[in-house]
Amino acid sequence: MEKAKTKSTANRATNGAKRKSGARRKRLPKSAYTEAEITEIFRRFAIQRPEPKGELEHVNPYTLLVAVVLSAQATDAGVNKATRPLFAVADTPQKMLDLGEDRVREYIRTIGLYRNKAKNVIALSRALIADHGGTVPADRDALTKLPGVGRKTANVVLNMAFGQPTMAVDTHIFRIGNRMRLAPGKTVDDVEQNLLRTVPEAYLQHAHHWLILHGRYVCKARKPDCPACVVADLCKSKEKTTDVPAALVPLG
Repeated sequence: MEKAKTKSTANRATNGAKRKSGARRKRLPKSAYTEAEITEIFRRFAIQRPEPKGELEHVNPYTLLVAVVLSAQATDAGVNKATRPLFAVADTPQKMLDLGEDRVREYIRTIGLYRNKAKNVIALSRALIADHGGTVPADRDALTKLPGVGRKTANVVLNMAFGQPTMAVDTHIFRIGNRMRLAPGKTVDDVEQNLLRTVPEAYLQHAHHWLILHGRYVCKARKPDCPACVVADLCKSKEKTTDVPAALVPLG
């Protein structure tokens, strides 16, 4: 009887371990596209925008990091307007600390949540000096330990400053991943992981920029501009209004 009880307990433990293991290997929704269709989508994006760039103005990895932190719940244009004069006087962690939180706050007061953001900018500048010799680390774990820096911010910095093929999922990419059914997911992490396994490696370096710009200027939140879409014929969104793709020409 004791042996049977021991065996039953062992089985429950094994099954529990399997369930936990299954939870770690979360099954993500499949893309609605074939590999050939996905490759064609990104081939066209690459022709349309051969060298896509982020729209946040910066002069080095540090100012990029600060700009991305400030861009949360704010427009890139609004951030750029505030950071031009700020970065003219403080483009290193030490210069930012010398400026001080009160003066940083004055520079960025036109940006949403500016009080807390000023506090984070000073705190992350102090941490960079104390823990990284004043340089921005090219490591996601190290970046996300900095005040005010989340996974999306870290991914942007790793991609733009260090050329790593990351996927920084913002509201535009999250919308496109689900609307187009390119990489559906209930959370930004789901969409990120889905895109990383879906986008062909040859296009992964610029993929997040292409998707952001496509979402910002074409596949807009309120109403997608389908006649301006270069992948309208491939798109599987239920919201699309045309199957005729826009002319595939490089944008200025």
